[in-house]
Amino acid sequence: MPDSRGVSPQVKICGLTSADEAAACAELGAHAVGCVFYPPSPRFVSDRTAREICERLPLGVSGVGVFVNAGLPEILEKVKGCGLKAVQLHGQESNELAGELQKLGIVVIKAFFQKGDPPLESAGEYDVSAYLFECGGGLLPGGNALAWDWGAAHRPANETPVILAGGLTVGNVAQAIELASPDAVDVSSGVERIPGRKDMDKVKVFLETVARSGCSGEPRRIFR
Repeated sequence: MPDSRGVSPQVKICGLTSADEAAACAELGAHAVGCVFYPPSPRFVSDRTAREICERLPLGVSGVGVFVNAGLPEILEKVKGCGLKAVQLHGQESNELAGELQKLGIVVIKAFFQKGDPPLESAGEYDVSAYLFECGGGLLPGGNALAWDWGAAHRPANETPVILAGGLTVGNVAQAIELASPDAVDVSSGVERIPGRKDMDKVKVFLETVARSGCSGEPRRIFR
């Protein structure tokens, strides 16, 4: 497909468990793929699998490690050992932890969960590379396939880019982009055939749909 990465929101395909599928996502135009290091998740991967995934990614496509309340030593071990370019903090991590990672030149994404109040109120406490906003419901911190009021995550006027997640599918991502005007979108269960295994036809259509969906302003680049 034509490369539209300069004009549309970037796309992160999360919850990859196969190096072949990760490489296929990159070939189709994904800007990043996510490896989940949270054992309760059905998309959890070992360090070996994450390393194989990152080794298959071309230049310009980022491997992102997703962590839930992990400590700095564990995160750094996996960044180095697996070849991750970015870290996604998906729990109750502190701004201090995020800052330590940022000092090391690591792209840091902090997730916030919409549960009624605007998520930007708590997001402003963090100095990170990007915010990720998604639905606060579900049993797991992410990957619950729950849609929500995407307009509540409309990107702020400050310099911090916004990633929109939570219940995104081929059928609703265009509407979500119109409402929130994010810098990037994050999809996992919405392009799966079973948890952890992607439906490449859905991935292809999802990426094509995003490429046709414009934002109210020029999206800021998160993954490079």
